[in-house]
Amino acid sequence: MVLDTDAAYLALKARDARFDGRLFVGVTSTGIYCRPVCRVRTPRRENCRFFGSRAQAEAAAFRPCMKCRPEIAPGLSLMDSSRSLADSAARLIEDAVHSGQALPLPRLAARLGVTDRHLRRIFQAAHGVGPLAYLGTQRLLLAKQLLTDTDLPVTQVALASGFASLRRFNAAFAEHYRFQPSRLRRESTASVTGQTSARSEGLRLAWRPPCDVEALVGHFARRQLQGVEEVDGLVLRRTLGWPHQGQRLQGWLSVRFVPERHELRLSTSPSLVPVLGALMQRVRQTFDLDADPARIDPVMALLPLPLRPGARLPGAMDGFEAAVRIVLGQQVTVKAARTLTQRLVDRYGTPLETPFPALNRLFPDAPTLAAADPEVLGKLGIVRQRVKALQALAAAVASGAIELHRNAPLQATLDALRALPGIGDWTAQLIALRALAWPDAWPASDIGLMNALGSRDPKHLTTLAEAWRPWRAYAVMRLWHHVETLESPR
Repeated sequence: MVLDTDAAYLALKARDARFDGRLFVGVTSTGIYCRPVCRVRTPRRENCRFFGSRAQAEAAAFRPCMKCRPEIAPGLSLMDSSRSLADSAARLIEDAVHSGQALPLPRLAARLGVTDRHLRRIFQAAHGVGPLAYLGTQRLLLAKQLLTDTDLPVTQVALASGFASLRRFNAAFAEHYRFQPSRLRRESTASVTGQTSARSEGLRLAWRPPCDVEALVGHFARRQLQGVEEVDGLVLRRTLGWPHQGQRLQGWLSVRFVPERHELRLSTSPSLVPVLGALMQRVRQTFDLDADPARIDPVMALLPLPLRPGARLPGAMDGFEAAVRIVLGQQVTVKAARTLTQRLVDRYGTPLETPFPALNRLFPDAPTLAAADPEVLGKLGIVRQRVKALQALAAAVASGAIELHRNAPLQATLDALRALPGIGDWTAQLIALRALAWPDAWPASDIGLMNALGSRDPKHLTTLAEAWRPWRAYAVMRLWHHVETLESPR
C-alpha cells in the first residue's frame, strides 16, 4: 500500500530515502516511473501517479527511469514478507527470477499451501497485478540492470533473466519499454563519459538509510577467515562456491560500500557470471539491504544502550558455512571459534587462484565435511560432541534434508536442526538468524547477551526481549556489537 497521494507527493519533493523501494511515482507527461529519490526536477502534482511497487507502475504502462534506476531500489525484508501470503509469494518470485529457476504458478501455490485461484486473488489484491505480471516485471528489471551495469552479451542477459530465447526477450522488452535491449546498451554507454570504468565498479544495489555500516563491516572483519575472506576498509571480498546446473562454480566476489549514495557495488569473477542474479539476491540478504530502519530503529531505541541508527542483520553468502561456524562457536569466544574454523578451512578447503593474494581457498562444502574422517577432525581441536554435530549437519545439508537459505520453511528447519545430535536451541536460533535471515531469532542462553544485559537467567532475558519483537535478532546484533567493541569478546 502507498501513502495517500498528498503525503506521497511530499515524500517525492523531499526525495525522502526512507520510502525508497516502497513508493514509486509515474509521471504522465513522460510515461516514466521513478524512485522517490530521483534527482531529476520534481514533476507537477497533477502529472504524478503513485504506486506501491514497480510491477504496478509497469502494469499502468510506465517505463523505468534511466537515471534513478528503479531496479536497484531496496525490496521487501523477510519480516515484511512474513506478514502476508501475497508478499511471501512476491519474494519467492523475485528469488526464482534472480536464480534463473522456473517457478510455475501451481508449484508456487503448492509451496505456500494454497490453490492457484486463491493465490491469484490475494496477490492481485495486495500488489495490484497478478503473479505472472509480477514475474514478468522482475525478469525485465533484472535484464535492465544487467544491461546497464555489466558488459554481458544481450543473449546471455536474456538467459540470465529467465527468458527461453533471445526472440522472446526482445519482444517482451520492446512491448513493455518500447525500445530494443540493444538500444539501452548503446544509450547507457554513450550517456556517461568513461562508461567502461563505471561498469567496472560493478552492480549497484541500494539500501534505505540510515545504515550502520561501521557495525556491519566490523562484524565481518572480526570473523574473517584467512584465505576465504578479506575486509579492507569499506571493501569486503571473499571466495565462494555456488551450485549451478549440477556443478559447483568456484570464484570470488567483492562488495564495496558507498555510504554517500546509500549503495553497495558488487563485482564477481567471470566464473560466477552465470549465477549473477542469484548472487545479487544473496548479497542483499547478507548485508540486509532491504531492512526498513523506520520500523526497526524505534524498537532498538528501547534497548538499554545508546541508539545507533540503521541497525542491520548480518547474514551469510553460504548458509552451510554460517551453520558450521556457529556449531564450532558453541561455548567458546569469537576468537576461539575463528581459530577452529580456520583450521578446518586450512585442512579441507579447496585451493583457488584469484587476483587477490589474500584470497586463495574455498570454504569446505557439505559433502566434503560429511565424508571427513572424524579422527582427523578431532585432531584439529574440535571436541567429539561437536564433530558429531558438524558431520550430522553436513550430511543433512548434502542430502537435501535440510536447506539453509531464507526461503526454507522456518519452523520445519528449526525442528530438523534441533533433531540433529549436538544442536540445541542456541545453535538453531543463530542458524535461523544468519542463514535463514529470521529477524526475530533469539538465542536466550547466549553468553554475550547475558554479559550485555547483566543476567544469567535465560527466562529473564526472554522476558526482557518481548519488548523488542519482532526484531529481536537486530537486538542480538546490537548487544553483541556493544560487548565486542566496548567491553569484552563474546
